[in-house]
Amino acid sequence: MRFRTLLIAFLLLGVAILTGYWLGSRPEAPPLAGPSLASRSANADAATPALAVPSAPAPSLSEDERNTVTVYQRAAAAVVNVTTRAVEMDFFYGPVPVEGSGSGFIIDQDGRIVTNYHVVANAREVQVTLADRRSFEAQVVGVDPVTDLAVLQIRARGKPLPTVPLGDSSRLEVGQKVLAIGNPFGFQGTLTTGIISALERTIRTETGALLDEAIQTDAAINRGNSGGPLLNSAGQVIGVNSVILSPSGGNIGIGFAIPVNTLKFILNDLIREGRVRRPWLGISGQEITPDLAEALELPVGRGVLVAETARGGPADRAGLRGGNRVAVVGRYRFLVGGDVITAIDGQAVESALDINRILYKKRPGETVEVTYYRGRQKRTLQVALAERR
Repeated sequence: MRFRTLLIAFLLLGVAILTGYWLGSRPEAPPLAGPSLASRSANADAATPALAVPSAPAPSLSEDERNTVTVYQRAAAAVVNVTTRAVEMDFFYGPVPVEGSGSGFIIDQDGRIVTNYHVVANAREVQVTLADRRSFEAQVVGVDPVTDLAVLQIRARGKPLPTVPLGDSSRLEVGQKVLAIGNPFGFQGTLTTGIISALERTIRTETGALLDEAIQTDAAINRGNSGGPLLNSAGQVIGVNSVILSPSGGNIGIGFAIPVNTLKFILNDLIREGRVRRPWLGISGQEITPDLAEALELPVGRGVLVAETARGGPADRAGLRGGNRVAVVGRYRFLVGGDVITAIDGQAVESALDINRILYKKRPGETVEVTYYRGRQKRTLQVALAERR
């Protein structure tokens, strides 16, 4: 009995020693600071800041991007939407109302707007909507089918109108940045950017006229962009967007704009006269090729062979001569024996298009020097240009 008691006592003493050792070997828990766990959970937002998720800093714009944004912000307000209504005849010759749309841009505080001729051609009503959504009925001030340009005017009272400045297209470079603003497919104020792809292109406008010295660009131009401005990085108009080359009707990166200097040259005529006063030489002729020159035994391989001169016209009065006999070369008949024009004002002439290009920059009443061959003799004479009627 005594032995059992001692054994139990010994066991209890061992348990006590082990328990004390276990408790003493545990690291002491740090005292709780602040609110209890319960209060910390309930007041988590107030007591501690939320865990911040790291985020990348907003990227800064490049110098080119800042320029693009600035040009758009300054010019977009002056770009307008032009909506037209016309009447066409259907298959049974019944009148059918037709609507069209394009773009334009305001050039002065008198409310004058430049657009394409084909945008307003045959329109009975023209409506202009500004970038701030104000809408006005517009009057067609002047049109020029040859350059596909037109001037409209609105009467907007109240706050000043936003305008865009006209630049200079004589010093453009292939590769320089350009911006186009317009209303393609009705999406007003659309901006596209690109470069000048080529200069002095000859294209045919939607009216069928040949447009010389056009600016080619890869800035996206679609239906509805017609008449909108092509801008340089200074925010100046350098061209009027006019034509796209597209088998499908959408943009494929080949668009054309009328040089702004062409617009500036005829702008006063459009505003004052409603049309453009163009000079007239008064001849009809045939472009000469080396093969044709050899067949006709002409003294030069390039130039324009004068077939006829208009009686009483500038060329006739100055003494240029037309053909006096017919020659057959292959399957073609030519009126030969007339003078061969090789230059006007020192600029080479190889086709009727060259003559038109030179005369487009002249005014009725101005005098030009014509270099020509009569037979094998090279001559020059002065021709006073008349107004084309």
